Amino acid sequence: MTLIVNYCYRIYPDASQEETMLHWLEISRKVYNYALREIKDWVNSRKCSLDYCSLEREYIIPADKPFPTYYAQQNELPKAKKKFPLLGEAPSQVLQTTIRRLHDAWNYFQSRGFGFPRFKKFGQIKSMLFPQFKTNPITGWQISLPKLGKMPINLHRPIPEGFVVKQARILRKADRWFVVVTIESDVSIPDAQPHGDALGIDLGLSKFLTTSDKEFIARPRFLTSLYRKLELLQRKYARTKKGSKNREKARIKVARFHNHIALVRKDWQFKLANHLCTKEGIGMVFVEDLNLKAMSRGMLRKHTLDADEGQFLNLLEWVAKKHQIYFCRVNPDGTSQTCPKCNTHTGKKELSERVHKCGECGYQTDRDHAASEVIRLRGLELISTQGLCGIENAYAVGLPGIDESQSRSEAKTRKGRTRKSSNSDVGKPIP
Repeated sequence: MTLIVNYCYRIYPDASQEETMLHWLEISRKVYNYALREIKDWVNSRKCSLDYCSLEREYIIPADKPFPTYYAQQNELPKAKKKFPLLGEAPSQVLQTTIRRLHDAWNYFQSRGFGFPRFKKFGQIKSMLFPQFKTNPITGWQISLPKLGKMPINLHRPIPEGFVVKQARILRKADRWFVVVTIESDVSIPDAQPHGDALGIDLGLSKFLTTSDKEFIARPRFLTSLYRKLELLQRKYARTKKGSKNREKARIKVARFHNHIALVRKDWQFKLANHLCTKEGIGMVFVEDLNLKAMSRGMLRKHTLDADEGQFLNLLEWVAKKHQIYFCRVNPDGTSQTCPKCNTHTGKKELSERVHKCGECGYQTDRDHAASEVIRLRGLELISTQGLCGIENAYAVGLPGIDESQSRSEAKTRKGRTRKSSNSDVGKPIP
């Protein structure tokens, strides 16, 4: 088994190196748009909504011309370099990976049925990939890149022993440059198995999260607390003249401020994930499989996107895997309408009602805490029915309704899909 890890470092190119990289990004953008134009022309020449040709214009493309695949467009690059010498200034592998990025977007569009790739405007291509190296490009506090030479790198995290640098992606954020180094090692890390105590986590907006052991984490307002300062920066940017140097300076300030907010949010979420996964005795973490895409379109979309619960769940899953803690997503339906003590359906609650009180058993606690307890019980029931924790019960492994389902936050194909009942019905309230 091969372990692949990405490490992100900041690099400090000089003026000439930065100018060269910006020039390569612009060349990559032109190659991307040209390749996309070929695909769109081929597609438009094969479709017609009427039974006759247009009188205004028509695509002059032979009927037997095949679809411009990745390999076909990649093989055309040497010929294009002779016709356009500008393409020879950028590394050939950088241009090849740019075409690969376009066809990855095309394949993603074909799989889900929407999201046709778009043309890139000036400055929208912000990264380029160096897919392979003959030797280790990182020596000491410098990194060596093809046609660029050596440049300083902030190696705040050393490359572990036994890992080999496979590729590097140069990334531009605001006015700063970063390199994402992909390292690889032939090590075998077993998947985490259920063990120890279980922790249920309920996410929300009034409180960022509530755990089943009664820990309440307040939600920091990363964007809304600094919204006034962001408004002033955007107002200054809007008042500048288009194409002027002052407009570019104002744009960089806005981009740098957005980047600062994103980094502060990600740092806080990483620390919170490590705090949850390093609790004494915790071996299992259960969270809700939320439909985050639908939540980001509601009336509280600004606060939902500011909390960025999707990023936190991904970070929590990664940190749990690193600490060998079992991570699982459970069905979120009715978690705030079920009593964790007697499994009674208590009915819908208004958002202003923050206390759970069961009319059957009299159990009373915070609403979010009760939901986190229900999530914990559903996770335990799910792994017990799948035979993962060694508990003897009346269930059998492989029963229908307990198969692993696709995450609700992932995009699903529209073509040929109908609404079906959820695959994970375990833990639903008894009617």
